[in-house]
Amino acid sequence: MQRIRLRYTKRGRLRFTSHRDFQRAFERALRRAEVPMAYSAGFTPHPKVSYANAAPTGTGSEAEYLEIALTAARDPEKLRVLLDESLPTGLDIVDAVEVRTSGLADRLTASVWELRLAGVDPADVDRAVEAFNAADAVEVQRMTKNGVRTFDTRAAVVRLETHSEPADRPSGQPCAILRLVVRHVTPAVRPDDVLSGLRAVADLAPPVPAAVTRLAQGLLDEETGTVTDPLAPDREAVPAPTTADPAAAAKAPA
Repeated sequence: MQRIRLRYTKRGRLRFTSHRDFQRAFERALRRAEVPMAYSAGFTPHPKVSYANAAPTGTGSEAEYLEIALTAARDPEKLRVLLDESLPTGLDIVDAVEVRTSGLADRLTASVWELRLAGVDPADVDRAVEAFNAADAVEVQRMTKNGVRTFDTRAAVVRLETHSEPADRPSGQPCAILRLVVRHVTPAVRPDDVLSGLRAVADLAPPVPAAVTRLAQGLLDEETGTVTDPLAPDREAVPAPTTADPAAAAKAPA
């Protein structure tokens, strides 16, 4: 049995696709692409697809991950192209590797998010970010399925900073851009929770909902505060060709 890990996106209007809707669309893509899927046992077999830490509905993402199990080996890149062509534009399969290491979910320990705050003066955001970063704790409340819960957002935020808007933006329309690196903790701290924290410490209240995009997720490098590619270990584990391989020997310099 071969296993393939895929990275996919949720772009444009498709950011409003729920996780269940994506599952249905992806299973249709598997059938259209005639992927030799492995299935679960039992009375209602399902394709063996494992999803990891999906982004909330309504947020865009450049870094969603899943893993599939196949009954016959396929070239990961060719499979990626076939699946990408079978999905609507916006749900794009952008990377594929053969599974050679364990623990993909264990390597998703943090996310990088971008928040675009239309109608907000960047100077106001700078002041709010400064207050948030200076705080020892920033508690917010959120309704969960178990009722209202209070938790600290500051402890989960590794980095919070402002970014400049491109110079070609029409004048008279302020827009602030936030970038944040957030640890995956329990309960999960989401971008809207950080916005609630900014409101709590600096009374920052965007006039319209923020446009939120996950730029990356992976293993957090504690020294640099960056997030690494979770598929890199699988690429690095590809065995090097040996001279015992006739094809490799033919390519070797004389």
